[in-house]
Amino acid sequence: MDLSDYVLDFLTNKKVKKVFLITGGAISFLVDAFSRTKKINYISVGHEQAAAMMADSYSRLGPNFSCTMVTSGPGATNLLTGIACSYFDSVPSLHICGQVNTYEQQSTNKSTHKVRQVGFQETDIVSIAKPITKFAYKLKHESEIKYILEKSYHLATTGRPGPVLIDIPMDLQRKKIIKNKLKSFNQNVKLNYKMYIDSKKISKEFIKSKKPVIILGGGIKYSKTEKKLNSFLKNFNIPITTTWSGVDLIDHNNKNYIGNIGVYGSRSANFTVQNSDLILALGTRLDTRITGGAPKTFAREAKKIVVDIDKYEINKKRGLNIDIKINTDLNYFFQKFKLQKNIKIERKDWLRRCHQWKNKYPIVLNSFREEKKFVNPYVFIEFLSKLLTKKDIIIADDGGHLTWTLQAFKVKYGQKLFSAFGNSPMGYALPASIGASIAKSNSRIICVDGDGSLQINLQELHTIDKLKLPIKIIVLNNDGYGIIKQFQELYLGKRFEASGKGVSNPNFYKLAKAFNINYTKINNHHEFQKLKPIIFSKKAELIEVKLDKNQKIIPKLQFGNPIEDMSPLLPRKEFYNNMDVNLANRNKKILEAN
Repeated sequence: MDLSDYVLDFLTNKKVKKVFLITGGAISFLVDAFSRTKKINYISVGHEQAAAMMADSYSRLGPNFSCTMVTSGPGATNLLTGIACSYFDSVPSLHICGQVNTYEQQSTNKSTHKVRQVGFQETDIVSIAKPITKFAYKLKHESEIKYILEKSYHLATTGRPGPVLIDIPMDLQRKKIIKNKLKSFNQNVKLNYKMYIDSKKISKEFIKSKKPVIILGGGIKYSKTEKKLNSFLKNFNIPITTTWSGVDLIDHNNKNYIGNIGVYGSRSANFTVQNSDLILALGTRLDTRITGGAPKTFAREAKKIVVDIDKYEINKKRGLNIDIKINTDLNYFFQKFKLQKNIKIERKDWLRRCHQWKNKYPIVLNSFREEKKFVNPYVFIEFLSKLLTKKDIIIADDGGHLTWTLQAFKVKYGQKLFSAFGNSPMGYALPASIGASIAKSNSRIICVDGDGSLQINLQELHTIDKLKLPIKIIVLNNDGYGIIKQFQELYLGKRFEASGKGVSNPNFYKLAKAFNINYTKINNHHEFQKLKPIIFSKKAELIEVKLDKNQKIIPKLQFGNPIEDMSPLLPRKEFYNNMDVNLANRNKKILEAN
């Protein structure tokens, strides 16, 4: 059979149903193989970057993962931003690039080794992609194809998941192969993530702790252990917080949930973590978006127990001291960990105090509701969260609108709320919403975007129209890059270079009409009633929500403060009354990123 046919057979056997692609000369033979099968099909998209982002969100929602196919050179390099989204957020995906013929490659002749390029659009995508993939390889001979495909799939889906890339030269795509003579990858070679779980030691820490907290991270989703988590949590009646990646793991109104933590977290959740004496962190790498720019100030008087499949994450030395390191798969941890004597850990007084913080410091302040001229994004997102059902999927882009969404949205258990948190590129939410809709049988997706971010991949509005996907595109329009303007106001003397100055928007009404998408504008809080029929329509909709161009993110961390001391700063007496632990030193040299 042709090697190209074998590739599609392999993907079909792995239950890959959709391939997001743009064709080109160097990938033509692989794409032509779709004409000879009905078991797998492709989605033609407008940009390779968008293809990788569609594959990313499709894979997040499972049950299988997705694939892209692109041509050599610019087709391959255009994938990189989307691949990085999958790499930093631990999402499995396969990216297949066409490459120029083997005999046209710079590496095939000694005399051309230092020549920049021989074949047209020849680019060494493998070397470029290696830092942001778990495995990247250029096929050298047709006989390698089974081994490399099996190895790639294995690495993408085991351990800490992530993207892989295979570069296949044109001449090899059309080679004949004999299936039963191909070498297989030994898939019994598994990384050993099974380690001794000292349940007795961990139980003792919980028993003697007076103010324990559990932090839920995105690794719980990526390890597909949500059901095991729910069983595990039944043993604890203590405060629970989440990272942004883990925010949809628990209902906002759960009796133990306090909020999400970090640089843009809630005051209540940050007070909870910072005053704790014991932390169990599940599936979170505790990066600086969580700890703040001075990690040594994070939960500084708490013992920290961290479960992470990546040994490099729990062994990094950057000021954060981890007391008990558990380098294992969460599936294995939940299976093996047993509380001593099957007791239940209960701290009602501590939990009550944390809920007092949750009630005292809501994200959506009453003053926000008094906005007359524009829409306050916190009020809007809160309204949106009340409107949506438990089955809805919400994908936010980056910057201010991502922050307002993660701060104000009150998750109903069963909803999915995510973004490309680690890479956080402008332009993610629109193509990701397409991938998500396709993964869920062309279902409704809520895309929360910004006026700037939408423009990065707006060509995919045509993909939405072409496929008749009922995606609701909410554009929070503050006429510029609001999160950058807030950064410039803090640190750069209000010089709004390339954020307010020099930035402009298209006419979103005309833009929507050009792509046959319904358009609605919401100018103020009185017009919220427009939203319900639009959200529940069976068509694509673009909803422009007009914000004040000076709208701020409140609260946020700045100037190297510990995460319990967010801006706008609380009155000092009130702040001190909220703190049981020793106060941390401020580091004015640390500038919190936007």
